[in-house]
Amino acid sequence: MARILITEDEDSLRTFVARALRMDGHETVEAADGAEGLEALDDGRFDLLLSDIRMPVMDGIELAHKAHATHPELKILLMTGYAEQRERADDLAAKIVDVVSKPFSLPDIRKAVALALAA
Repeated sequence: MARILITEDEDSLRTFVARALRMDGHETVEAADGAEGLEALDDGRFDLLLSDIRMPVMDGIELAHKAHATHPELKILLMTGYAEQRERADDLAAKIVDVVSKPFSLPDIRKAVALALAA
């Protein structure tokens, strides 16, 4: 299965998503913000970056740009609960697979990840 980096500043959501993806057999690494996520990317190989857009320290859009610059083969899936944040991700269209809207259900995020990995 895949190795997935999850960057999400909300602890409960990060834990929920990680648990859901591990149910599908994936290995997950978790980070509380974009800066932690960028450090984790430099420490290992990942198949997918699953990141919230709105986070402290470094947001998901900046993380996606930096991740793509150093790991162009990495698949990137973003999450947001804010419509205006989704629009900010438009300049990433060639670098990301999709943007998942929050709130989402367990089946929704599992399906979005499966589609992103298959892309």
